[in-house]
Amino acid sequence: MTSAPLEIGVVVAERTVHLTRESLVRYAGASGDLNPIHYRDDVAARVGLPGVLAHGMLTMGLAVETIVEWLGDAGRILEYGVRFTRPVVVDADAGADLVVTAKVGALDDDTARIDLTVTFADTTVLGKAQVRVRRQP
Repeated sequence: MTSAPLEIGVVVAERTVHLTRESLVRYAGASGDLNPIHYRDDVAARVGLPGVLAHGMLTMGLAVETIVEWLGDAGRILEYGVRFTRPVVVDADAGADLVVTAKVGALDDDTARIDLTVTFADTTVLGKAQVRVRRQP
């Protein structure tokens, strides 16, 4: 964390991540989650989805990765949880842009709660995305 004092409501990190179908295939191979709803339009349509979906765990991982540079050490992450509220549909041509904003939500002597806002197409896709981190000594 920066040496400046933390204050509730301060944005500590922001970024936009562009996902492509190739991103999904690579993640599927790395994670072992080969469910075809993550790379085949016909399967996604057959099960009633609006299109090929990004993996929830990929979305979750990209969101928390946003604060790692700010933290300086990913080992300071003590706890992380989210609710999956909306799917991220990854268009074959346009892909999908995830916008992540990390803001200080609560503080105590030893930890900070960082609230992540994660949106796709102006819709929140992760609800109650909160990371508890160890503050610097």
